[in-house]
Amino acid sequence: MTAPMTRTERPHFSPNDRVALIAGSGRLPVEVAEALAKQGKAPFVILVEGEASETSTLRGYANTTMAMEDVGRLQSVFRQNNITHAVLAGGISRRPKLWHFKPRLGLIRVIPSVVAGLAGGDNRLLATLVRVFHGFGVKVLGAHEVMPELLASEGVMTRAKPQTSDLRDLDAAWAAAKAIGKLDIGQAAVAIGGRAVELEGIEGTAGLLERARGLRTHGRLAGKKRGVLVKCAKPDQELRADLPSIGPETVDAVHAAGLAGIGVEADRSLILDSAETIARANRLGVFIVGLGQDGK
Repeated sequence: MTAPMTRTERPHFSPNDRVALIAGSGRLPVEVAEALAKQGKAPFVILVEGEASETSTLRGYANTTMAMEDVGRLQSVFRQNNITHAVLAGGISRRPKLWHFKPRLGLIRVIPSVVAGLAGGDNRLLATLVRVFHGFGVKVLGAHEVMPELLASEGVMTRAKPQTSDLRDLDAAWAAAKAIGKLDIGQAAVAIGGRAVELEGIEGTAGLLERARGLRTHGRLAGKKRGVLVKCAKPDQELRADLPSIGPETVDAVHAAGLAGIGVEADRSLILDSAETIARANRLGVFIVGLGQDGK
């Protein structure tokens, strides 16, 4: 099992270091890019084709666009731009298709690892990608290392606090999320009335909450109040990529689903746009709590 993360200082870059930002969807790539720029290390941005969503902002940095199936080009891009470090940030909605990989000399070296990674779940694929980068001589940093202030802290972060019934729901959702995480399926679960009722799949947290919203009139859940969303790292999580995260949109979706609050794993989850996320939760009466390594 992966050891608990400890909060550390931001990395100390040397004058010759250069950081590549592999940018997927969502706000996180922008926050990471801005943080790196403030540290004097404006990134070279690699926009993942069809995935990166904040392109107007990210194109303000030196950049290129790359399809996932063009991984064989990465080594030459790193070498041409003197890349020493890389950060993977943002969502990816699909997995690369092996038969669409573009034939390049650089692909020959990594194809066995990529094939093995594609045979597993998302966490295994990301861990494989980290190893590939290291093989190129590039050190992978987690977004939380560049911005440790994004990490969720332990305890209640909002004016609203969990009620006794919410504690049972938090326990149930935590157990369910850890179970599917062990299978490398997802990172989140919804519990209502003391039992898990929805598990995160390939549709992500937004899809999970949309399904939970539709359950309010279903069978034994009809008339049930409150309920929670829990997001936590997978037991063998590759901590430098794809840490569970929430943001303002998560709070909106939780409220729309009629849930009372959100539990996130402290020190192993990210809170994006944290000031707005907490402020929105306070306006809507949604609680946010950071859970310890035992889910309490």
